[in-house]
Amino acid sequence: MANLLSLSRLLTVLPFALLVARGGAANAAWAGGLFVLAIVTDLADGPLARKRGTANALGRVLDHGSDFLFVCSGLAAAAARGHVPWLLPVLVAVAFAQYVIDSYWLHRARELRMSALGRWNGILYFVPLGGAILIELGLGFLAAPNTVVAWGLVASTVASIADRALAAGTPTRSAR
Repeated sequence: MANLLSLSRLLTVLPFALLVARGGAANAAWAGGLFVLAIVTDLADGPLARKRGTANALGRVLDHGSDFLFVCSGLAAAAARGHVPWLLPVLVAVAFAQYVIDSYWLHRARELRMSALGRWNGILYFVPLGGAILIELGLGFLAAPNTVVAWGLVASTVASIADRALAAGTPTRSAR
């Protein structure tokens, strides 16, 4: 059941990105609905998997992959509309690739190796995306704060990438 929630989020990636890219209030309203659906399914899938005893590495990959594709494509669409800097979705893609490579190839782990900063970034990437939707819905006064948040996330993503690169040689707790 939890994996179905993650899959439902995955199925919204393309329609969401297209709606954000098209802009305008009507498209933003539909994008807002998909945005809320994505957040609700993201908040529900993990607790549901833990409650049912079905949490596993595959489910975490599906969850994180769905989040990445949803956020990165949405941020790219928002960048095309001028609501966030293009550097943000590029860095999100680099950080996610590094996360996967570091986890599975460098550390040969059987699941993704999370970091505290990466986790917070993953949560906060939804903020400028939601801001872009609200701006398209007519709340233009949010443009400047949304830009500040987006550039803050650029800085924290660079820090996260650097932190993971510096820690690449550090063994995992289970390997110590």
